[in-house]
Amino acid sequence: MPGRRKNETTSVDVYIPFVETLFRDGLTLSIGFAAQIFLVLLSYWKTADPLYLYVALGLLIVAVLRLTNVAKYRNAPRPKDWAEARQRENDYIFYGSLHGFTLGLFCFVGLYLAHDPFAEIASICVTLASATSISGRNYGSPRMVMIFILTLTWPISLGLMLRGDIYHFLLGLLSIPFLFAIKRFADLVRDVLFTALSEEKKANRLAQRFNRALNTMSHGLVMLGPDGKVVVANAEAAHLMSMKSPQDLLGRSIRSLLMRGVAGGMLDAKDFHFIEAQLTRALREGRSRKVLVSFTNGQHYEFSAREGSQELGVITFEDVTARVEAEEKIRSMARYDSLTGLPNRAYFQELANEALAGGDKDRLCAIAVLDLDDFKSVNDTLGHPIGDGLIYAVAEKLSVFASETVKISRFGGDEFMILFDHIEDESHLTAQMDRVFAGLQGEVDVAGHALRVQLSGGAVLCRIKDADVDAMIVKADLALYKAKELGRNDWRLFETAMDAAFRNRQLMKADLRAAIEARSLRVVYQPIISMSTMQIANCEALCRWDHPDLGPISPGIFIPLAEEMGIISEISAFMLDSACHECAKWPEPIGVSVNLSARDFRSRDIVERVREALATSKLAPNRLEIEVTETALLDDKALTRNFIEEMRQIGVRIALDDFGTGYSSLSYLHTLPLDKIKIDRSFLLDVTRSPRSLELLKGIVNLSRPLGLQVTVEGVETFDQLKILASEVKPDLLQGFLFGSALSAAGIETMSTTVWPFVSDQSEPKRRSQA
Repeated sequence: MPGRRKNETTSVDVYIPFVETLFRDGLTLSIGFAAQIFLVLLSYWKTADPLYLYVALGLLIVAVLRLTNVAKYRNAPRPKDWAEARQRENDYIFYGSLHGFTLGLFCFVGLYLAHDPFAEIASICVTLASATSISGRNYGSPRMVMIFILTLTWPISLGLMLRGDIYHFLLGLLSIPFLFAIKRFADLVRDVLFTALSEEKKANRLAQRFNRALNTMSHGLVMLGPDGKVVVANAEAAHLMSMKSPQDLLGRSIRSLLMRGVAGGMLDAKDFHFIEAQLTRALREGRSRKVLVSFTNGQHYEFSAREGSQELGVITFEDVTARVEAEEKIRSMARYDSLTGLPNRAYFQELANEALAGGDKDRLCAIAVLDLDDFKSVNDTLGHPIGDGLIYAVAEKLSVFASETVKISRFGGDEFMILFDHIEDESHLTAQMDRVFAGLQGEVDVAGHALRVQLSGGAVLCRIKDADVDAMIVKADLALYKAKELGRNDWRLFETAMDAAFRNRQLMKADLRAAIEARSLRVVYQPIISMSTMQIANCEALCRWDHPDLGPISPGIFIPLAEEMGIISEISAFMLDSACHECAKWPEPIGVSVNLSARDFRSRDIVERVREALATSKLAPNRLEIEVTETALLDDKALTRNFIEEMRQIGVRIALDDFGTGYSSLSYLHTLPLDKIKIDRSFLLDVTRSPRSLELLKGIVNLSRPLGLQVTVEGVETFDQLKILASEVKPDLLQGFLFGSALSAAGIETMSTTVWPFVSDQSEPKRRSQA
């Protein structure tokens, strides 16, 4: 059943229009029925055979029923779905089948039952005439076409073949392919119309998609014809142009569209001419071009023009106000400090270079750098929000001095930079800097905290033609360092000697790095004496650097330098290795103490370094003592505690160095896993003269012993100090120059059995006087 297969594979939106064509033309069907009934009646009048009268009556009844059915569905609403369309097709087939059967009966009667030449001709004519209309009327239903062909073909063929002679028999056979050719023609018509409907459907779908895409674009779009007039526009274009619909844009030129903006006060006339020229040029040259237009109401539109196909030009435009504002915000964030609103480091250098590039090259300019004194303590004690508040308050005070010739920047952290573009002479710069410092003096209120503003500064004066911003900043920094060295809360002007000192410092840094890499540093050991035996119980490892040109460099110089360079941990590793290897050669139970910096405790590597040094030297862990400073504890107390606990698990002893110098040292005694405290030398300075100092020293010792902590007193330099320590304080260990200066590793080994007789010497006169 080809027809059935076709319908089953035809989509519903094509099938429904096919079914609707079956009921479209009732007029020609009525004329056909009238002609057919007339011929049947004419055959009856010619032959007087009542069979024709019965056929005419039947054809009349079928005509009424079929025309009524056609009229019913022709005026009915469109079928909603496949099932409803199928029902209509079935009704059409039912009445059409009756029609075809009646016409076939007329042919059979005329050819076989009632022989009459006229009736034969009439029946054949009406059948052939009806057959020619099958494809044109019924292509929408392949089943109807097939039924019509069968009902019209088999009566003719049967009537002719039943005549009995060979001629009529062959003629009856020839009618079959003729009528099947009609079926083929109907199929072709259906296929052509099916293809047409499918293509129309695709075209409509494509048009709908294009229209939807066009009118849902976030961009406005207009297409211009060869005459430069709008031929296509979308809804967004109408909205952006403040028009009701896209049709209102049709027929307008670029000039007229832009003139609407000028007329409405949204666009300046000079911008109008520029935009028109740019867009017209882009369309003429066939190259894409974008134009950003800023309107007087604060909106920003971006126009893009390009030449399209078939001499059509395309202009798209969109509201990019949000993007432009975001770009401005990003640009502002990239240029200005988020906390203070002042130009940041990069933008300050840009402003400075721009200012110094023009004007009189012989004029003087200056750059000053300001740095808050002790700002870290504000952050550590009050918290970073308070520190930020202080930075903001200082920035507000500094902003008062900003002008066309004075640029102020927050350079980062607590550092500010000032550019003075026009300076008359050194006295003028001095007056300017003094005025700035005077304006910054006093207290500021930050979240209820009265904070005193104290800064140090450095400045450099230079002629414009010789000025280099980066070099000037370096020199201003050198002057700042000098101001801090000299007591802070003041400013200094750069001098050539500062540069020389800076260069020497840089050379010393390079030499120190080379000395560490070459392992040319050396280690000496200061004895730590047991109070009970007056023999060496332990030694503190001290680092020494003998510079090949400058001679011995004080640790007070090169240790801070190493910390500044970030290589202090390399010195610590060197000290650990050297001290452990040397201590392993000494007689037991003499141990060694190694100082570790705060930077060492920022990484877990320090635990592994201690473990590795012990393993390599084969030193017993309990003979190694690690000295921790309060600075290391302040950086990250929890992290430092974890590392200390891991070291103690290895078996290493822990000592708190310089105890008593920090504001929170007592809290460490019960929160940290310590073995020893070392009382700072400052407690011994007046212990022989001040009962208060003595009581304080005795209190620390008495507080520590119940906690299981050993006590070492540092800085023992005189016999009087030793005497009072022995009789009153009674610490566990003593350390100081009274027992000699630092020794080499061999010297410690040599002195390991020596007993210092200081206590007995001091107590002997006392016994003699009592006698």
